[in-house]
Amino acid sequence: MKISLIQPGRNNLKYLKWSYDSIRKNQGEHEVEICVADDASTDGTWDWCLEMMDKDPLFKAYCNEGPDRLGHTILYDTLINDVATSDIAMIYHADMYLCPNALTSIEKHIKPGTIVSLTRIEPPLHPQGPEKILWNGGVEPEEFLEDELLVEVPKFIDKEKITGGIFAPWAFYIKDFQDIGGHDPLYAPQSKEDSDIFNRFQLNDIKFIQTWEGFVYHMTCRGSRRNTLDKAKNIYEDSPEWLAQNQRSTRNFIRKWGHFVMHDPTLVPIVPPKYNVGIIIANCNTQLLELLEPWCDVIYIDEGNTPTLIKDYIEKEQINTVIDLNRRILPYDNEKNCEMLVNLDSKSFNQEDFTNIQRFSQIIQNSGEIGSFELGNLKINIIQMNEYQNELIFCPKI
Repeated sequence: MKISLIQPGRNNLKYLKWSYDSIRKNQGEHEVEICVADDASTDGTWDWCLEMMDKDPLFKAYCNEGPDRLGHTILYDTLINDVATSDIAMIYHADMYLCPNALTSIEKHIKPGTIVSLTRIEPPLHPQGPEKILWNGGVEPEEFLEDELLVEVPKFIDKEKITGGIFAPWAFYIKDFQDIGGHDPLYAPQSKEDSDIFNRFQLNDIKFIQTWEGFVYHMTCRGSRRNTLDKAKNIYEDSPEWLAQNQRSTRNFIRKWGHFVMHDPTLVPIVPPKYNVGIIIANCNTQLLELLEPWCDVIYIDEGNTPTLIKDYIEKEQINTVIDLNRRILPYDNEKNCEMLVNLDSKSFNQEDFTNIQRFSQIIQNSGEIGSFELGNLKINIIQMNEYQNELIFCPKI
């Protein structure tokens, strides 16, 4: 098998070197092209990339000279579309050690229309889950228990077990990736771009396979979220930069899909219907506008005693999204063109009402019908029940 491994990185040279060694050591008979993107690093990553391109003909690299980062949402696609030369690629993090025979297990299952994820072996930094194996082999390359891991890996193999989740590292045909437009730059520089594209693959009838014959050891979150060589204080705390960006990306995910990220216990995406929803708020205030704006297509607000409420909010929030908020936030008396309308008053709105708004698409999917009804303090009018999630499959580039 010929495969291109896709690795953007910023200030994680130590992990890139560790990962590179494991790939070359354990790739077997497969032809592995390693594609690295240096995202404005200051730790010597690009110098190392230049050195490796001289030494290794199957090492390819791209440099974002900065000073601002592009993020892996953008650089994944740059490497896949402009650098990789294989038909098959794999999103592969720098803090992953490739175990022996992992690529053979991918070759066994990979075909057009199918994405294959390797099973992750991880130290106990995060809770146990049915999609991974907890085994503590260290959280830094210098303390990595390689010999012990290689003894344990054969014990983890289950040739009869196949599950259907998707997560990194995930291998795919580049055509399948390009057919839906790749990652959505809405989430740049990072966070939720993976959940978004997984939803779109699911809607486009791509099959997901998690093999339990192939593994990586994953130190977890060392690429940026908890990279102590970059922005993180320690391996147990998310960096302030990541937390802020994750909040922005979560709000953008909700704006696009109308719900939080959803999946089953084995990380198979769950995609509820996307309806065309308008929220109408009497006696609105800044806090309620900030809370509810992402949860609909259009929000109609009574500015009350704050005549600049819409203007002030857009000036503050527009920097956090490429979605035009001027088209989403309209005055209370504006013509209502949404297919479902949710009326509420800030004076009676409570936590139960907010929970119902968060679950609105599932509630309508399970029991909604055309007409008017009340749900707690929410007055709901369903005019049409068209679903629009399939219109989100293809991502046109901004």
